[in-house]
Amino acid sequence: MIIIAILSGCATYQPSQTGNVCNIFWGETDWYEDAREAKKRWDMPISIMMAIMNQESSFRSSVRPKRPTFLFIPLPRKSSAFGYAQAQDAAWNDYRKATGNWSHDRDKFADAINFIGWYTDTSHRRLGISKSDPYRQYLAYHEGWGGYSRGSFTKKPQLLKVAASVKRQTGTYNSQLKKCRPLLDKAVKGWFF
Repeated sequence: MIIIAILSGCATYQPSQTGNVCNIFWGETDWYEDAREAKKRWDMPISIMMAIMNQESSFRSSVRPKRPTFLFIPLPRKSSAFGYAQAQDAAWNDYRKATGNWSHDRDKFADAINFIGWYTDTSHRRLGISKSDPYRQYLAYHEGWGGYSRGSFTKKPQLLKVAASVKRQTGTYNSQLKKCRPLLDKAVKGWFF
């Protein structure tokens, strides 16, 4: 029994209902606390950060782009994206350099949501994208600041559909958070546990 308890404490949380942010946070209230910290630090809505993460990884900690194969031989991945935020190596290194968070890992939720907050805050400052515009924030997140500035997304109709989906998910998450935030705040303060 003790071994099972220890092993289950090491397991990575994987929400089963990614469409409901309240269920996600009730499954792991530490995530809510981490999201609140990122919101406080970067002044980014939790609903946007969570919608981006949902789109990028479905809240899976160690997801990577699929590796193409030739016959049966695995080829190199087309991207270095990894973790909850699907942050590429270069962007992750920029984040660590800019914030001094050298020990942060892409497969840790707290670090990944902080990265998304930093990235979207930087998009706001560099590109003038409103912090309440999930559609354009996602396009900049996906294309990078240079790609967004060049309008690379205009030639990617599928990406525009994905950005619209992130916008809808943000609205859903925002509505859900309005209902469950007071109870989550109490749970994080330890009033329930």
